[in-house]
Amino acid sequence: MQETLKIDPFGFREYDARWLYPDNINLRGIENLGKGLGTQIINNTQKNNPRVIVGHDYRSYSEEIKSALKKGLIYTGCLVEDIGLSLTPMVYFAQFNLNSDAVAMITASHNENGWTGVKMGIKKGLTHTPEEMEELKDITLNQKFIKGNGNEKLIDNFQKIYKEDLIKKNKINKKIKAVVACGNGTAGIFAPEILRGIGCEVIELDCNLDFNFPKYNPNPEDLEMLHSISKAVKDNNADIGFGFDGDGDRVGVIDNNGNEIFSDKIGLLIARNLSKNHQGSKFVVDVKSTGLYAKDEILLKNNCETLYWKTGHSHIKRKVNLEKALAGFEKSGHFFFNKPLGFGYDDGVSSAIQVCHLLNNSDKNLSEIISELPKTFQSPTMAPYCKDNEKYKVVEDLVNIIQETKKNKTKIDGQEINEIITVNGVRFSFIDGSWGLIRASSNKPSLVVVTESTTSDDRKKKIFDFIDGLLQKTGKIGEYDQKI
Repeated sequence: MQETLKIDPFGFREYDARWLYPDNINLRGIENLGKGLGTQIINNTQKNNPRVIVGHDYRSYSEEIKSALKKGLIYTGCLVEDIGLSLTPMVYFAQFNLNSDAVAMITASHNENGWTGVKMGIKKGLTHTPEEMEELKDITLNQKFIKGNGNEKLIDNFQKIYKEDLIKKNKINKKIKAVVACGNGTAGIFAPEILRGIGCEVIELDCNLDFNFPKYNPNPEDLEMLHSISKAVKDNNADIGFGFDGDGDRVGVIDNNGNEIFSDKIGLLIARNLSKNHQGSKFVVDVKSTGLYAKDEILLKNNCETLYWKTGHSHIKRKVNLEKALAGFEKSGHFFFNKPLGFGYDDGVSSAIQVCHLLNNSDKNLSEIISELPKTFQSPTMAPYCKDNEKYKVVEDLVNIIQETKKNKTKIDGQEINEIITVNGVRFSFIDGSWGLIRASSNKPSLVVVTESTTSDDRKKKIFDFIDGLLQKTGKIGEYDQKI
């Protein structure tokens, strides 16, 4: 007897798909998703048998999810090329290396155990837009499937090809001792080997694969993960610490003193370094990122421009591509390097390598390099629970409240709001450069809150208190994943 179809419409997120499995989707639902994606790829490429790269992360159920998705893709006529256990960027790389038509990666990224999902794209180096996700949702839920004749083949040893490509191009001369933490996620069989290959001395931390994530969730914004890396850096007198998320497209950084360095500031250091040889370049950063980019003296001296854009790897990738920017950076740890540095997609290991190059080209340690930036006080990314069917309306209402606050010249901690950016939720700034952000999460039932002060931790906290006060008044907010 065929199982009853289960596929929650809310699993079609802003630019990828994510569900609790099997609560919100079952294997028949995944198969239909494959049929929907295959139909979309065929319609887009105008090919009867497009080639689709497929990979999966190391969750206990990812292989059975992948098998169901492949079955759906093959049904429509797609030629599936399965590269096996993968990082998400390895799948992106495969599309260039094997010149395929599309990609589909089975992963829930940094989401907790129990989640599954698919990151997908058609045009090389780019992932789905919100419009493409809506199209996929319509095709899948309404079963507007094409019937064709597809097949599959396994691509052996592609892990080696991916690793060797990164190693051969990125050798360093300086001996860098690096703590490499993977939270027992898939990056554990990639990152240590690659970083050793370029010349680092690697100290592994939670690099053995364990889909139960027994220590902490593999998320470079997770404070528990960052604190664990910090301790290991200090205990081992390491030069740097790296933390990778579950599918390896993001990295977090700890300096030689064990200090947690938010990725937007690491991005700024890399941008500074790149701007010396690439004057007049554009950089794209997300609205969660530090305000220092816009006023950075070195970027301005090198005639570089920084654009603030929508949070989300798919949005930043596309903006980097559209603007022909040299690089893009997200506070979450997604970094994007365009030609001549890369293909424009996000790769956590490649990003860590860029940080190693930064150290390799300097006679200073990371804490000394960081100290050259103006000091700011940043919050971590905080995510209060909010239902998927309510979160966008909550944010819309708060945008209006913040705009009224500015219009009425109401002071927050003694200052009026002087600038508002509404490209993604609402980011409001003050004359001293401090700011706060509220937006809806793209991939979970939650909101996202970030604050930064140029003057003190106390001011950072007061901006957060203002935001939290507005959120609590809505009556739509649950527990935060973490708070300052």
